[in-house]
Amino acid sequence: MFTSNVDDEEIQKFYKEVSNTVKALRIENKMSQLELALTIGQRGNAFFNYAENNTKNKHFNLEHLYKISKALGISLSQFFELVEKQNNS
Repeated sequence: MFTSNVDDEEIQKFYKEVSNTVKALRIENKMSQLELALTIGQRGNAFFNYAENNTKNKHFNLEHLYKISKALGISLSQFFELVEKQNNS
């Protein structure tokens, strides 16, 4: 049986890095949370706000990240490279 060596603290750190990357890219592209949320098919920005700010246990899933990267004009691999850079800083 496989046992993961990743603890909850590491996962929360990863969520925060992903959220910070989304926020930085959104601001760099001069988009509001609402604009980006609507662009990726969200009905409003409540979920987006929670996910971007790591509140109410809301997080971006892979579909969200794929749509966000497309909306911001970068590939998903570039997105995760930016997340990884943040992890190393």
